[in-house]
Amino acid sequence: MDRFVMSDIGQNSSIHFIGIGGISMSGLAQIALKDGYRVTGSDWNESDITRKLEQMGAKIVYGHDAVNEDGIKNASLVVYTAAVHDDNPEMIAAKEKGVRMINRAEFLGAIMKNYKHAVGVSGTHGKTTTTSMLAHALVGAGLDPTISVGGELDLIDGNIRTGSSDYFVTEACEYTNSFLNFYPTIALITNIEEDHLDFFSGIDEIIDSFRRFAYLTKDVGYVVAMGGDENVQKALLGADDLKIITYGMDSAFDYYPENVVYSAGFPSFDVMRRGEKICSLHLNVPGEHNILNALATVAVCELSDVNAVTAARGIENFKGTHRRFEKKGFLNGAVVIDDYAHHPTEIKATLSAAKKFDHNKIWCVFQPHTYSRTRTLWKEFTEAFDDADELILTHIYAAREQFDGVTRPQDLAEDIKKRGVSVRYIDDFSDIADFLKSSVGENDIVFTMGAGDVVKINDLIIK
Repeated sequence: MDRFVMSDIGQNSSIHFIGIGGISMSGLAQIALKDGYRVTGSDWNESDITRKLEQMGAKIVYGHDAVNEDGIKNASLVVYTAAVHDDNPEMIAAKEKGVRMINRAEFLGAIMKNYKHAVGVSGTHGKTTTTSMLAHALVGAGLDPTISVGGELDLIDGNIRTGSSDYFVTEACEYTNSFLNFYPTIALITNIEEDHLDFFSGIDEIIDSFRRFAYLTKDVGYVVAMGGDENVQKALLGADDLKIITYGMDSAFDYYPENVVYSAGFPSFDVMRRGEKICSLHLNVPGEHNILNALATVAVCELSDVNAVTAARGIENFKGTHRRFEKKGFLNGAVVIDDYAHHPTEIKATLSAAKKFDHNKIWCVFQPHTYSRTRTLWKEFTEAFDDADELILTHIYAAREQFDGVTRPQDLAEDIKKRGVSVRYIDDFSDIADFLKSSVGENDIVFTMGAGDVVKINDLIIK
């Protein structure tokens, strides 16, 4: 069957979402509601996200075995996520009724195809932050964009903004090659590293996937790429038939910074384009990685008919998304920060940024995410915490996986200790909270870090 496009169903058709409460699915459901489609759905639990969708007009059924029979019966299209399997009762019901079914990525691609300026923000790290910077730049320019971001952004009061212009920006994730369903006019690649090794066989297959993503822009647009990343260079090697714009930390690239200074931990710099200063920026998010994210944002904006000075003013209003270097409160005079970092490179970048702030000790409570990632990146994890003065490891957040019988966070703690890092393993969140309360001091920085539920510790320690 040909790839789905929105014109395959009528404007007033009903679309059913299995797992409608997920961060991405809920955003797509909002876009569908805004575009005039009737929306039904199902999810395991009621949440603020599902309640908002219901207020917008969606009809949702809840429960582990929930079957929204009316939604399936009346649907012209059923959208599902990779977490939904063939034995799901709603999948079975839709097949029996002959309703067309597509996955979340294909539906997002179909939406994307309707926009003149469609930006897909890809990369192993930095997707959410860079998408959020673009949101600030484009909204600040008065362009009324549609934005789909993989986190909660205060500017758009959630994870989705439904605009009425030709501008669309979305995160583009490589997992299961989902971003190959997209129709970008600008493909942004922030970096490429080993990740999602429960799907990819290794870095070569990952690089090939990003190369295929870049080629989605052939004859229709541009690739904006972090030129200093070795694997990005490999992905674009010989791609002379693509229009490629590069950014990086020196003048070897199209966009680069000069006169970088840090004030209270936050960088200021001049943005250069091929030797010409085009604007100045003072960021309200820390770290060299955010200098790179801002350069990428300016490059995309200029390709999207937004001048650099206007883009810079919007970027300067960006103060981070939820769970990305997010200040949560204080403990014993120490600031408590929550961060989503769950890959060794992200951990290093976050802790490195923290060192530029005035502080006494840096504490890090890290929860590994999935057994497969922990196992395959074991060596990299042992080297990721050198900038932490005190590290607490806790149990692995399994997500979609089961214990593999060999990957134990206690063993990871022992290997990290061999590098001279002060580390201890504590399994229970309450015990971690008690330890922090008795140990953290004035002017320390405390991180809760990981993609799982480690953020719950904040409720136990913050005053």
